[in-house]
Amino acid sequence: MPNEPIGPRLRALRQASGRTVASVAADAGLSVPYIANLENGRGNPTTNALSRLAAALGTELSIEFGSGAPVATGPVPQSVVKLSRSRRFQETVATLARSGEDSQEVAARLISACVLLSGALGREASEHDWWRVLDALVLIAEHPAH
Repeated sequence: MPNEPIGPRLRALRQASGRTVASVAADAGLSVPYIANLENGRGNPTTNALSRLAAALGTELSIEFGSGAPVATGPVPQSVVKLSRSRRFQETVATLARSGEDSQEVAARLISACVLLSGALGREASEHDWWRVLDALVLIAEHPAH
């Protein structure tokens, strides 16, 4: 999650996996107090320590520079490339960027989300699949839960 402090994110990942600090520490080769301090917002972990924690928690370490937009890894499927070049995609970006956000950041997040969704599908999504995703995102943006 962009701009989220590392401590709460680390704790959430650990708790979601049903693990104790001690079991994660053992798997990562780190001390229990070190991890507890990180979870409580204290300390400056090295990338090596974060990599070991990510591996112990069964996830990947992702380091981002710039806008904080999510970054998808791996190649961008051709269907997402085609989608990003469409007029409808640009109109969706404009709609979602109305809140004053930079449209390039919105576009980057949309593309990254589509790449992640494509990977989760395990297959190439069709053009109609992407239109449904874009329509759903616009509906959610225009009618947020209260």
